[in-house]
Amino acid sequence: MKALYVLAVAALPLVELRGAIPLGVALGFSLWEAFFLALLGNLLVAPLALFLLPYAVGVVVRVPALARLWEALEARVRLKGEEQVQRLGAFGLFLFVAVPLPGTGAWSGAVLAVVLGLRRRYALLAISLGVVAAGVLVLLLTGGAVAGLNYLR
Repeated sequence: MKALYVLAVAALPLVELRGAIPLGVALGFSLWEAFFLALLGNLLVAPLALFLLPYAVGVVVRVPALARLWEALEARVRLKGEEQVQRLGAFGLFLFVAVPLPGTGAWSGAVLAVVLGLRRRYALLAISLGVVAAGVLVLLLTGGAVAGLNYLR
């Protein structure tokens, strides 16, 4: 049951694996178990978001209130990553997703890829590799924090 919590948190926008790995460790999983559960949960998001997002946007923009919400999200994503992705293409998308900060994960990467019209297969590869890179960084940070706290005991 605890594994489902880690998978679910990893699939949430904004939190993603950046919150799921520390949660997994806090729930008693080893660093590697938490990493792989969070990675799996976050990697499931990319293909779903890339393939369903264009259809969902088509439906959402028909409702004025939701259209404004989409426009705000699109503007935020463009502000954060458009220049980098426009200049570097799929590699820029990888870098955008690999930065382990809120708002730069698989969800935002998928939105950015759809907004900028990147090819799905390149976007999926870039997002997936970015998620793995971000996961490794969060794994290292979490491992360092756990080691530091164990040292203080």
